[in-house]
Amino acid sequence: MRALALYGTIGSLIVTAVATAPAGSAPRASGAPPAPVAHRIDFGRCAPVEHLPSTVECGKLTVPLDYARPDGKKIHLTVSRIRATAPDERQGSLVFNPGGPGASSLEFPLYGGLPKWNKLARAYDFVGYAPRGVGRSAPLSCQDPEEFAKAPTDSRPHPDAAFKRKKVAEAKKYARGCARRAGADLPFYNSVNNARDLDMLRAALGEKRLTFMGASYGTYFGAVYATLFPGHVRRMIFDSVVNPAPQQIWYRNNLDQSIAFERRWGDWLRWVAKHDHHYHLGTSKQEVQRSYDKAVTQLRRHPVNGKIGPGQLQAAYLKTGYNDAFWPLRAEALSDYLHGDPKQLVSQAMPQARTAKDEENANAVYTAVECNDAHWPRSWQTWDRDNSDIARIAPFETWDNAWMNLPCAFWPEHSESEPAGAESAEQGPAQELLDTAGHATGTGLDDLLLGTHGPLDIHTEPGALPPVLLLAAERDAATPYKGAVELQRRLPGSSLVTENASGTHGIAFGENACVSKYAEDYLVRGKIPAHRVYCAPHAEPVPGQQANRAQLARSGARPGK
Repeated sequence: MRALALYGTIGSLIVTAVATAPAGSAPRASGAPPAPVAHRIDFGRCAPVEHLPSTVECGKLTVPLDYARPDGKKIHLTVSRIRATAPDERQGSLVFNPGGPGASSLEFPLYGGLPKWNKLARAYDFVGYAPRGVGRSAPLSCQDPEEFAKAPTDSRPHPDAAFKRKKVAEAKKYARGCARRAGADLPFYNSVNNARDLDMLRAALGEKRLTFMGASYGTYFGAVYATLFPGHVRRMIFDSVVNPAPQQIWYRNNLDQSIAFERRWGDWLRWVAKHDHHYHLGTSKQEVQRSYDKAVTQLRRHPVNGKIGPGQLQAAYLKTGYNDAFWPLRAEALSDYLHGDPKQLVSQAMPQARTAKDEENANAVYTAVECNDAHWPRSWQTWDRDNSDIARIAPFETWDNAWMNLPCAFWPEHSESEPAGAESAEQGPAQELLDTAGHATGTGLDDLLLGTHGPLDIHTEPGALPPVLLLAAERDAATPYKGAVELQRRLPGSSLVTENASGTHGIAFGENACVSKYAEDYLVRGKIPAHRVYCAPHAEPVPGQQANRAQLARSGARPGK
């Protein structure tokens, strides 16, 4: 399941012979391709399609599609920026990635206008960008947007054999669509290339070292960056940390998500039951679940407006697991619907035709990156066994999570050593590169990092990397807490700030002043806290309380399915 983009709208391998190593990093071994040269970005007015105000300036970053062939095909990434508001205090550029994979941070510069970001905006240029595949940055598509957004859809916590056969067929079709539409370019959309692009962006901004804030998936490819380019890091915040252990990327991380979301779903059910006097949905967790199940049954028989079925309901209520700012909204909508008034359900769950293209694009990028990054089980029997076992104890979103990722079981077996643009992705010869000891191996470097040999082994040697700040909520469902503990183990000298007893996904500069103070002190003053510190949870939401637009934006602009 995609870890939703955070802050989405306003309102053991240290690679010393990486083919893309820029000037200032480890020496390039003979035989490796030359590093691509990053040219300064020519900023100007943003294109109307970006819907950004005139205070934001935009430009294009040109990067190789294939870093093993830096003189080959180029792609162009859209970048946005607002300059630091206090030039005398300026420390450089702060680059942000909100996660996904498949999310854009082009609107991030606007956050400088919010009070909680004010001190950072004085010290940094706020820089956002659309990663490769996203928006107008060499966009990916796997399916016609109208077909992707077709509604209503069903959601079954315990699907029968016929329903499973249908979803397997859909996953195969989707994987074929990705291969057909992207062609030989498809394998180049992955986390290692996202990290390489980030270093090109650093150089193009004129920064010797990178100051970066990554959330959710942004923590993973940020950690890839820190492993590949430790000498290019100035300061990094990783907010809501993906478990980077190679055996977790990505199949086991998704299984862990399904279990963690059940716990968070239970948190919401108990909160609603606690406030039964307001919502009248039941006085126990079990009674509120029965109320939700009643809505699922009714929507399966009679979709609201012909568009909101069980699938749309599940996508909307999944957000209760990301941010408890959604709790009052969803409880009110469920209560009203079951008592005869569907208006709030329509406003919160109705598919929007105007967003279909963006949602299909985001899903295509998510799928391509995660499928390309690592091995996935190729046997449907493995998926069926594992998800059936988990659904017995965590039925809320296990199977919807499986369906979202199932195209990876049928993903084309590409390798980055194959030439982009070839008629067939299977025709290119393997390129001989060098291993980290400088010996010829006869295998592509990216085969060492990805695919055949699994994901990059994230870690740095003690002292190789400046201190990094990790932020995590103890009950985060999208990126379970053990991921932050694992990344801290792999990045010696890093510090971990934990928000106790909270499940919010994305906690920097949010409702918890304690967490935000640690983040601000680190970015503005370079002050790093102790190895591990803790913050009390923020206050529970109040029934009837309306979250502001910025709060809801922290959990992403797109549904999680």
